[in-house]
Formats: sequence, C-alpha cells, structure tokens
Amino acid sequence: MTRKLFYENALLTEFTARVTDCCRVEGGWEVTLDATGFYPEGGGQPCDLGILGGAKVLDVRENGEEVIHLVDQPISGEVEGKIDFERRFDLMQQHSGEHMVSGVVSRRYGWHNVGFHMGAELITIDFDGPIPARELPAIEDEVNRAIWQNLPIRCWVPSPEELPGVTYRSKRALPWPVRIVEVSGVDSCACCGVHVPSTGMIGLVKLFSCVKFHQGVRIEMACGGRAMKILNEIYEQNRLVSQTFSAKMPETGIAAQKMNERLAAVEFRCNGLEKRIFDAIAAGYEGRGNVLHFEEGLSPTALRELADRIGSVCGGIAAVFSPIDGGHAVAMVSKGGDLRELGKSVNQTLSGRGGGRDGFFQGSVQANRAQIEGFFVASSFWT
Repeated sequence: MTRKLFYENALLTEFTARVTDCCRVEGGWEVTLDATGFYPEGGGQPCDLGILGGAKVLDVRENGEEVIHLVDQPISGEVEGKIDFERRFDLMQQHSGEHMVSGVVSRRYGWHNVGFHMGAELITIDFDGPIPARELPAIEDEVNRAIWQNLPIRCWVPSPEELPGVTYRSKRALPWPVRIVEVSGVDSCACCGVHVPSTGMIGLVKLFSCVKFHQGVRIEMACGGRAMKILNEIYEQNRLVSQTFSAKMPETGIAAQKMNERLAAVEFRCNGLEKRIFDAIAAGYEGRGNVLHFEEGLSPTALRELADRIGSVCGGIAAVFSPIDGGHAVAMVSKGGDLRELGKSVNQTLSGRGGGRDGFFQGSVQANRAQIEGFFVASSFWT
C-alpha cells in the first residue's frame, strides 16, 4: 500500500521514499514506493511528472492501493522525488476552478457536469442542459467573486455514518469511502483529484465560449496562470489590430466592421470594373475561332468568367491561362463543343489536374507559357 502524500499536502514539491518494487516493462520501468507525492491520473486530472531517484517520471497510475510510477531507468533503495510543480499547480488551478464553475451552474440551473477534459490550453466542461451564452458573464462574475474571497477548499472523507448526511455533486451514487471536495457556499463534489488549499490560489476564471453539445452545452474555460497567458495573447493581438485600424482597443470590433463594409463596397466596384474589362478583352476576339489567352492575377471565378465571355463571341474554343505558383490555372470553354478529349490531353502533356463537363474544363497545369503555347500549336484539337 502506497502512502499518498499528495492528499496530505497538495503543495508538496519534494519527498523521500523507499522503492518497494522495480520491474522492466515496455517503455521503461514500473516502480512502486512506500510513499509518493506523485499524483496518478484520475478524476479528469492528468498525472504528475518530474524526477524520481534521478529517473524521469513518464507516467503515474493507480493499481488498487498501489501507485505505479513509469520511469526511464531502474532505481532502488531510498530515493528523492521532485515534482514538476509548475505543471501540478497549473492542473490544480484548472481543476479547482472547474469545480467552482460546475457548482455555480448546478445551483443556478440544476444541470450536471457530464464531461470534463483538460486540454493543453483550454479545459472543457459538458453539461446536460441548456445555458444561454449571454449568461456566461454572470456565471464568471459569481465564480471570480468567490475566488477573491480566498475561501478554504476542504478535501475530506466522511465516515460511513457521516456520508448519508453530506450533500455533494456526483454522477451516480457512490459507496463509502467517498472523498469530498468542498468550497463553502459554492460547491461540494465527490472527487479524487488534487486541489489548491484555498480559492485565492486559483487567481481567476475566464469562460471563453458556450456552445450546444448533444442535449446540453460545452463550456470552454481557463483558470489562473493559463487564463492570464491566453488573455495576454489576446491583448497583444488586439493591440496590433488597434494600431492597424487606428482605433482605441475597446473599439476594434466596430472598426473591423466598418472596414469590412468599405472592403465590400470596393469589391463590388472592382467586380463591376472587372466585368467591363472582360467584355473589352472578349470584343477583341469576336469571330476569331479558337483563342489562347493569358491573363495575370485571376481568381478561379474570374478565370472561368473571362473564358465564358471569350467563348461566347469567338466562335471556337476559348482557353484562358493565369499564372500561379509553379504553373498556370486554366479554364477552357467551347459553346456547343466537347472538351473532354482536349482536357485529357492537357492533363497528360502539361502535367495538369482538372476536369469538367462537355463544353467546359477547369484546372491547373505545371507548365510555363512557352510550353503551353507549344502544346496548342501542335495539338490536333486546335486546327
């Protein structure tokens, strides 16, 4: 049986213990100790990592009453354990903050936490009922006000006689022993995880989104140092946006909307001018028969449109090419003709990829202008 020091002192960073077993397994050595400060994965909280007797701790799991440490080299005797406490503290902040959010949601709406995941950046909580996204600020405010009161977080195991009288959140009825994590007036929950001793150590909670998920919702959030890091990154990005738009930081959203409106107006005008240019280009090819035309800077839509315009007046095949990285984009139009065989030949000869229906072909080729012109000069389809 391993003595679980992480439950006795959640802020423990170093400890000394005796190795009781060390055996070779795939991926390293499995080590058991008479006592450990390394928390095994459980309750939605990842395991601790660090150094044990000079060996790197790769994983920690629980097997009955024993805590198994997977390390990268064999160890024996009395060893010193050093926990990666920066990582541990981050995970405790996230887990304790999640409890407080779940407790507030449970009291406000009666919904249950039915899923909890700690990602590399954000953590997610799934609830089994709807929560309007507009109410996230009120939930966040209530949680943070409780955090700033620096309330104690009590972790305890009620006796068999006490347990029936303890009210706590749980997905199902649990047999004794049940470990309770309680924040007075905010939450009481059955949990095997490791938590900060008081809410002040969480620092802050930030709720980022609330979206429909199955029959309920999924909330994305972050706590403490992790939340500060994300908010600082968002602040820096908004500072750049503020400089770009010459707008105050609280007004960048309005500035972006105005810029979008201006861009839409410019795009509308540009499209109109582009159509007039295409008409002028097509007029120069009226009655010319087969036409090979090169035009720079065309989008796929514009490429097709120019080919359509030329094809409608030239009386033959209109093949329009526009330079792209490493080759050319192509659109070919033949009013009433069949381009399938020509399209196959273009793909085979010019290292192309594309297709279409009988009178239309669009794609790209890995060829320069000279190679394209040479192909059409020699092609039997072009006579």
